[in-house]
Amino acid sequence: MKSRISKHLLASLSLLSVLFLSACSPPNPTSPAVNFGHVHGIVDLGGGDILLGTHSGIYTINEEGDVAGPIGGNDFDAMGISGDEKTLYASGHPGPNTDAQLGTPNLGIIRSDDEGENWSPVSFTGAEDFHVLTVGPNNSLYGIGSGSLALRVSLNGGQTWQNKSKIEAVDLAATSDGALFAATPEGLLVSEDKGTSFTPIKGAPLLYTISSMPEDGLIGVDVNGVLWKMSDQKWQQFGSSRGTVQALLELESGAVALVDERGVVLLKDSKAEVLYRPASSP
Repeated sequence: MKSRISKHLLASLSLLSVLFLSACSPPNPTSPAVNFGHVHGIVDLGGGDILLGTHSGIYTINEEGDVAGPIGGNDFDAMGISGDEKTLYASGHPGPNTDAQLGTPNLGIIRSDDEGENWSPVSFTGAEDFHVLTVGPNNSLYGIGSGSLALRVSLNGGQTWQNKSKIEAVDLAATSDGALFAATPEGLLVSEDKGTSFTPIKGAPLLYTISSMPEDGLIGVDVNGVLWKMSDQKWQQFGSSRGTVQALLELESGAVALVDERGVVLLKDSKAEVLYRPASSP
């Protein structure tokens, strides 16, 4: 879900400590290794299943580490993906076998109402690639395309859009109370007016990957690999990552799913379990 990352943020990321949570289980040895490349986003499907938007399509994984996909045979590069078990929105680039109606060379905004089996074009078809994309309450969408720093906002599921602030955000997260958070190289920002203006959050860690929590909060990882939760404007550390975190999400169960150098990791009750190590993981 990242777009442009400034040089000094990349430098910070290169200094990430190789940190482990004290209790980290090995990956499921029976799962066949699949090389699905970079993971751009995670969606909670409920019932212990999560969806991974990857470089080579969309996959599901359960708490036992069983992987299925690419879902529906769709091989597009899901550079941006967000939503829930009812409706998914994605953006990116077509793969060799992607349905031509979804657009080329960019997918614009596409939508699925059946957990990623089938997709239909919504807007910016062929014209835009949203590396940063998040879904907010009441069918709202927030995205930053690869060709502009302008934050684009839709309040009707992507049918119409407005250009808002120009912002160098590497990630966005919209909470159910209407707040929009932006992780930038200069720090964490928040908008209370649907992206028209942003203000800095004093005392916030320097986060480069963020995600909204089910109950009006925020989770994220900072440039030192520390995992944070923010609730009621209070920050709390809850763990650490190994290397760069590609994506993370707090699930309805309260567990946190993330993807880092270990693979797909589930953090639950202060323990970390590696659910799956892709073929490309070290």
